[in-house]
Amino acid sequence: MRTFTHAIVRTISRSLANCELTHLPRQPFDLGLAAQQHRGYVDALAATGIQMSVLPEDPALPDAMFVEDTAIILNELIIVCRPGCASREPEVEKILPVLTSLGNLIKIQPPGTLDGGDVLVVDKTLFVGRSGRTNSEGLRQLEAATRAFGYRVVPVTIRGCLHLKTAVTCVAPGLLLANSHWVDLTPFAGFELLATPQSEPWSANTLPVNEVVLTLASSPRTIDLLQSKRLNIRPVDISELQKAEAGLTCLSLLYRQRG
Repeated sequence: MRTFTHAIVRTISRSLANCELTHLPRQPFDLGLAAQQHRGYVDALAATGIQMSVLPEDPALPDAMFVEDTAIILNELIIVCRPGCASREPEVEKILPVLTSLGNLIKIQPPGTLDGGDVLVVDKTLFVGRSGRTNSEGLRQLEAATRAFGYRVVPVTIRGCLHLKTAVTCVAPGLLLANSHWVDLTPFAGFELLATPQSEPWSANTLPVNEVVLTLASSPRTIDLLQSKRLNIRPVDISELQKAEAGLTCLSLLYRQRG
C-alpha cells in the first residue's frame, strides 16, 4: 500500500446544485451543511498527518470539488486526465498549475477520456474501470504512458455506478471491499474479498490513508465489517455531498512528496 504526505482538495462551489448527476435523482442541497462536511473531511485527512493544500472554490464549475478525476499522481509521473463529461474539462486547466509544480506530466489526448475515479492503484497495477467516463483510447494512452515505469494496466468492467472506485477499493494489502453487483471481480483474482452489505451499496468507496481507512459514516454495517478485520477505521460524514454522487476518494488528490 502506498503512503502519502500531501493532499489537494478544492472548496465546495456555490453552484453545487448544478452538478452532473448520472445515477441519482437531483435533490436540494444545503450548501452550509455541505461546506461543513467538506471541512470535516479535510480535518480527517489532516489528522492522519497529511499536509493539505486547499484550493478555492470555482463558482463556474459545480463539480470542481471532485479533484480526483483530474489526475493520477504516481511516484514517477502525473497523468493529467481528460474527463469523460465535457462540462468538467475546464477543471483540468484550473488545476494544471498545481500539478505542474509536482512533477512530470503526461496528458490524455482526444479522443481519449479518462477519469481518475476509474483508476485503482495497487502497487504497480492500475485497475481501470471501463465506464461512461473512461473509454478504450484513454485506457490505451494510460498504458502507453506508464509501461516504461513498470506499471501493468488491467481493464475492469463496471455497471450501474459512476466510477470503478464507487464499486471497489483496496482497504489493506490483498484485501478488497467491493459491491459485486457493480463490478466484475474477475480481474481481482488472488485478493481476499469483503462484500458490502446489500443495505449499504455505496460503502465500497473507502479512502485508505497511511494507517487509517476513512469510511462513510452512513454505513455502520460496513464499518463493523472492516473493524472485524482489525483495521483502523475513521468514519466521515459526507451525506450532503453524496447527493452529488460524491465518494471519499473523489474529494482529494493524494501523493507522496519526493525528496
